[in-house]
Amino acid sequence: MTTNHSQESNSEKKTAMDGSLRDRVALITGGGTGIGAATALCFAKRGAAVAVHFHTSQHAASEVVERIESLGGRAVAVCGNLTNSVEASSVVDAAVEHFGRLDILVNNAGSPIARTSLETCSDELWMEALATNLSSAFFVARRAIPHLRQSGNGAIVNNLSLAVQTGGANGAGPYAIAKGGLQVMTRTLAKELAPQVRVNAVMPGVIETPHHERFTTPSRMTQYMQETPLKRNGVPAEVAEAIVFLASDAARFINGALLDINGGRFLR
Repeated sequence: MTTNHSQESNSEKKTAMDGSLRDRVALITGGGTGIGAATALCFAKRGAAVAVHFHTSQHAASEVVERIESLGGRAVAVCGNLTNSVEASSVVDAAVEHFGRLDILVNNAGSPIARTSLETCSDELWMEALATNLSSAFFVARRAIPHLRQSGNGAIVNNLSLAVQTGGANGAGPYAIAKGGLQVMTRTLAKELAPQVRVNAVMPGVIETPHHERFTTPSRMTQYMQETPLKRNGVPAEVAEAIVFLASDAARFINGALLDINGGRFLR
């Protein structure tokens, strides 16, 4: 599989700590790997304190926390199964207890679980896809909202997917449908929570992460590059920087937006 590690490294260099989010606290779900890990680092480099959520990737989340602390930032790893409403609430509570407040929520956790057509999708897979990609974000957001309102400058950024626009190619239908629900939730919350809290979403295209290492073949990744006008796939830091922008004061008049990050895949 072709990678863009040098591009990601260069991108990280551009996000040297600048303090623009100093005194803000961000919770990143699924923050141990891929886009979540890059987002946690990007927030930290802007001066924010970061709660790095994980469910099974404890070692990876701990490494992200250690990296942030090595840069002089503040971070803590928080564990929980977000498909369980009680554990999801506990994740938010742990972040608030550790840092004393919560200003930003990034609903990043999610997974296709497995590739299947809707015709052959089992009840169990259907329910797991919805729980992992939609209900989890709802449970976390519901608990976080009072804290985000209290912040007075709160922000939620949801991580959607190109699959929302394609319908979920190659057996990703249940995942796409769940992410479609999260798209609607983004718009609903953007109306309900304004003006105290802004709610936006990113819609990444093909990003070189462990997600694709698990669910996409190398030949298909090469095909994706060829189909993209920029002739490459994205890297996690490029999504992370967009998430940080939407959560920052630079985007203070942006609410209910869905930002494509796909290298122009839908240009005709």
